[in-house]
Amino acid sequence: MDALLLSRIQFGFVISFHILFPAFTIGLASWLAFLEWRWLRTRDGMWLELYKFWLKIFAVSFGMGVVSGIVMSFQFGTNWAILSERAGNILGPLLSYEVLTAFFLEATFLGVMLFGIKRVKPSMHFFATCMVALGTLISTFWIIAANSWMQTPQGHVIDAQGVFQPANWWAIIFNPSFPYRLPHMVLAAFITTCFVIGGVSAWYLRRGVHVEEAKRMLKLAVAFAAIAVPLQILAGDLHGLNVLKHQPVKLAAMEAHWESHPGGMPLVLFAVPNEREERNDYEIAVPKLGSVVLTHTLTGEVQPLKAVPREDRPPVKPVFYAFRVMVGIGTLMLLLAMASLWQWRRGRLFDSPLLLRGWNYMVPSGFIALLAGWYVVEIGRQPWVVHGALRTADAVSPTLAAASVWTSLITFAVVYAIVFGAGIWYLFRLVQAGPSKHEPAPDTEEGDKTPARPLSVGNKEPV
Repeated sequence: MDALLLSRIQFGFVISFHILFPAFTIGLASWLAFLEWRWLRTRDGMWLELYKFWLKIFAVSFGMGVVSGIVMSFQFGTNWAILSERAGNILGPLLSYEVLTAFFLEATFLGVMLFGIKRVKPSMHFFATCMVALGTLISTFWIIAANSWMQTPQGHVIDAQGVFQPANWWAIIFNPSFPYRLPHMVLAAFITTCFVIGGVSAWYLRRGVHVEEAKRMLKLAVAFAAIAVPLQILAGDLHGLNVLKHQPVKLAAMEAHWESHPGGMPLVLFAVPNEREERNDYEIAVPKLGSVVLTHTLTGEVQPLKAVPREDRPPVKPVFYAFRVMVGIGTLMLLLAMASLWQWRRGRLFDSPLLLRGWNYMVPSGFIALLAGWYVVEIGRQPWVVHGALRTADAVSPTLAAASVWTSLITFAVVYAIVFGAGIWYLFRLVQAGPSKHEPAPDTEEGDKTPARPLSVGNKEPV
């Protein structure tokens, strides 16, 4: 393995681990804002109890997301110096805008959110929670803007030294893929959090603990999933049409589409892409359905892989399989949400062991689909780091030694396993403990107190 491949593996490892925490906290911050809003509206102590429970999980997840993200910024200088040199005039400001807007906003109000619930008025604390939630969304905006520019670059000129110079910031930020990728990512984050909440609720119900809290959370998870999952499928379809227009080779890799089919493309359900022979082995496909799904026409086509030189194609196998993992999980999510909605209408949502077990099994589904989607996006962009303008092989640091990358990669793996393994273990302990014993609510502006509510079955102090 040379320094280029090792650097790609290292960055892929770091970003794969990092993205799990921001995606979870994006959804969790908005969930916390909803819980606190419901408490302020109803003064039902259960809402406050749930808020405090998920706030602990948010704090740990947010901290691990920040720490794991710091490493990535160093890699731009150590492993990808040419990328930083040539594209830094565009990527640098976009990432700086994230710090100046989102990160400072979150840092300003995070302390109030975590420690101020008994020190400030409830309305002020709710405002702080909303600002943290808004900060996570603004952060998503700038990160997706930067990554989308690398996917569909525009609004720049390249000078004589090969350096990208910004010419139109509006065009850079709102590049062709950005309007499709932003809602797709935000919905993915919300759905990931939704299935964690639903899975935890189902686990409590199966154990017979925190029953009332679990029922309330599971209903909300089912209602949200029934709305958000179909919207995500629609967003994914629109994103696919955008990929067809601007990155047809990526779409061809996603479908392992080698040949031209003038009468209509088949939809490949399963195959073993054979890149050496430029064909699919053991293919299972539905004739002509690919044109309908991918182009929304009966005879539409995608540029086949054979129409592109080998050196300009992405690795087909990982893109092909990752896309099917993402779509498969999305289908399971939709089926579970619809089945749960049907059982809810029948009044049997909490009485179906099979349904509750299904929610348990789907706890990690959002994270897996999220990673699979990012693999499709990033591996499918190869061999370009800035699509059509800068190759990945030309962006790596020229004097980087493979041994150095090996050393740092092994170090990252060991440190991540220890530090973040402990953090994830602590998150499991928090979930196992469940919502804490109900306490009197903080004073309102009028000075009244929220009445205490009886404890749920099996309630206990958190570890």
